Amino acid sequence: MIDLQQIAQGRDGYELLAAQLEALLADERDFIANAAQFAALLFHELEGLNWAGFYLARSEELVLGPFQGKVACVRIPFARGVCGAAARTRQTQRIEDVHAFPGHIACDSASNSELVVPLVKEGRLIGVLDLDSPSLARFSAQDQVGIEELVAIFLRLSDC
Repeated sequence: MIDLQQIAQGRDGYELLAAQLEALLADERDFIANAAQFAALLFHELEGLNWAGFYLARSEELVLGPFQGKVACVRIPFARGVCGAAARTRQTQRIEDVHAFPGHIACDSASNSELVVPLVKEGRLIGVLDLDSPSLARFSAQDQVGIEELVAIFLRLSDC
């Protein structure tokens, strides 16, 4: 496992994850297959996660896609929650305490912090990558940059 706190002090951990992701997706272009692999990689390699996965944009809502973790909310309107905010604004949401976030949707009451990165390719919103943690303030600014870079690799190597 890769400790996000150690990564925050240097780029080695995210560079390793980037290399792993590139190799994992090298021979496959299918979006769903790649999303499933990416979610599994993050869930098993990053410490302190209780959920890692995708919500896919469908009209004005997000629909559950490939993920690792407990069962989850199936549909999230763009107007609600951290995932909805990321989809609506097309900006990453790094939330230290999800219970203080207006309109938060508690799919798993054990989640306390969240990092949600919008998936935008050629100006089109594909969905969001959602990472949840039971720890408060789990994700740093360095984590955000590292995960955004991994999302860019995923989008480059996937047909969507």
